[in-house]
Amino acid sequence: MTPSLRKFALTAHITFSVGLLGSIAAFLALAVAGLTSQDSQIVRAAYPAMDLTTRFVIVPFAFASLLTGLIQSLGTPWGLFRHYWVLAKLLLTVFATIVLLVKMELISYAARLAAETILSRADLRAAGIELAVHAAGGLLVLLVPAVLSVYKPQGLTPYGRRKQHEQRAPLQQPYLPPHRPSFDSNGGIGVWPLGELITITLRRAHMYGIIVIVLVLHFVILHLTGTGLGGH
Repeated sequence: MTPSLRKFALTAHITFSVGLLGSIAAFLALAVAGLTSQDSQIVRAAYPAMDLTTRFVIVPFAFASLLTGLIQSLGTPWGLFRHYWVLAKLLLTVFATIVLLVKMELISYAARLAAETILSRADLRAAGIELAVHAAGGLLVLLVPAVLSVYKPQGLTPYGRRKQHEQRAPLQQPYLPPHRPSFDSNGGIGVWPLGELITITLRRAHMYGIIVIVLVLHFVILHLTGTGLGGH
């Protein structure tokens, strides 16, 4: 990935991540208003607004943040599975997105309750408390990746240590012509040159990344078509 493209990917990732945090904070504010307000009009307006905010802001931002994060990781030396902090960001974001999709039905249910002619305060309050708790928890969970992105704590995964060792090992071997593996006296393949090794490693990383990206796009399509985990 070129430096300009890398900056573009980073800018997009930061934009979507900040937008996701902001939209969840707005969702939490609506949930609190729906729980605490004594004005039935505010209660009736809060939950449909939460439903719209989730479907057209929070969920798209969650997938966009995840997708741009994957692209950025695969296009930089950090990789996707080499550092614990990158892996933790990925798992936390995926976890928060899955929980969000699972709770889509509850959000729609609360919006339907608020739209009924006779306002069912007890049922609506129970749903509102659960949504407020999950929104607060989701906000805290997604703040952790933001902190990890700033501090970047040290620590390589076993996969990262193995890849680092494989990349350093050829430097200690005699020079070999590029793009040609060495052969031992028995005709077996010996040590691969550094350039060939890096190429193979990048191809594997890109293959895994493409698989994850395809899965993310699959969930996006399911959400947009209304057949996802929160669909009807």
